[in-house]
Amino acid sequence: MFELMVETHFSSAHKLRGYKGECEKLHGHNYKVQVFVIAERLNEIDIAIDFHELKKLAGEVIAPLDHGFLNEIFPFTEKNPSSENIAKWIYDSLRKKLDNGNIHLSAVTVWESETSSATYFED
Repeated sequence: MFELMVETHFSSAHKLRGYKGECEKLHGHNYKVQVFVIAERLNEIDIAIDFHELKKLAGEVIAPLDHGFLNEIFPFTEKNPSSENIAKWIYDSLRKKLDNGNIHLSAVTVWESETSSATYFED
């Protein structure tokens, strides 16, 4: 089994509804996103998936979030734009574009700072 990871970034603002503290106010982050995939085998040129292709797909998914106000972007109009919910949304969106016979999305980690992240994965 092989696991691959690509990393990308986006910047956006949000506020957490119902949160008692500073994060209730409008603020922004320079998010780092890590996308992990697994593959059972390599292709005819001995790679699982081209890193450029994987990063391109991740970029397509996060493009609507970049330099936006997350609270105004569905589904965060209804759900809090927490790192946990952002990681799940990216995972669900990317899974539709990515999963095939050999490549499967394993996890998505969203970093909102250098020391704080949330990861979403399914069993």
